[in-house]
Amino acid sequence: MNTIDHHWQRFTLKQKLSRYAVYLVIVMAFVQSIQSVEVIPEFLLDAPEQMADMFSRMWPMDFAYYPTAVHDAMVETLNIATLGTLITLIFAIPLALMNASNIVSSVWCHWISRFFLVSSRSVNSLVWALLFVSIFGPGVIAGVLAIAFRSIGFVGKLLGEALEEVNMGSIEALKATGASWLSILLKGYWPQVLPAFFSIVLFRWDINVRESAVLGLVGAGGIGVVLDDSMNLFQWDRVAVSLLAIFVIVILAEILVVNVRKRLI
Repeated sequence: MNTIDHHWQRFTLKQKLSRYAVYLVIVMAFVQSIQSVEVIPEFLLDAPEQMADMFSRMWPMDFAYYPTAVHDAMVETLNIATLGTLITLIFAIPLALMNASNIVSSVWCHWISRFFLVSSRSVNSLVWALLFVSIFGPGVIAGVLAIAFRSIGFVGKLLGEALEEVNMGSIEALKATGASWLSILLKGYWPQVLPAFFSIVLFRWDINVRESAVLGLVGAGGIGVVLDDSMNLFQWDRVAVSLLAIFVIVILAEILVVNVRKRLI
């Protein structure tokens, strides 16, 4: 009796060669990156000593500096994040509707909305801030607009995907009754995407609190201005107070978002 030797292999020879080729490309890219980055060994070896020296300059912290400058700057930072998130909704909601294929069938509308959504996400918030500082000058307006334009792509894309995932049964029922497009949108789509909408907005606000904390480094207002001034004057005890305030606000914002999402969603 002839026996057939079945030798099971997880990957075929072609798949194995493809995997090894990917590994080789990754290693080559890593080596090329190391060669292109100019690392000075002396500075690298001296980094722990310099870091210890900087931390020693930060302690003890100048807590008296908080009520005079840091507090108002942190409130301004929260205002930038909040206003920026609210302004985002003005642009993100229409773009999300245009991007949802089950609401708008026009291919041109899809491409136009995707262009603006991708453009918003591809530009970093600091770059947006530099652009608006050059237009409006240093201040809160530049920071608010930078946060808003940076967030449009994030909110619009996720909200558009949520709209495409709704149950079309209720939508078809409303269409069968002869309901208007606005009624279908408000009574068919909106109740289904409401939990996702609040989740997206709260998550983006949480991110904007973090991003708005550094916009002041380019003159766009907030705690970053105070932090930049202290660093330029080598007042490391005040730098430590600003960093501690940012850390506390970020943690509190995270706790607030989690609790609000539990209550609303």
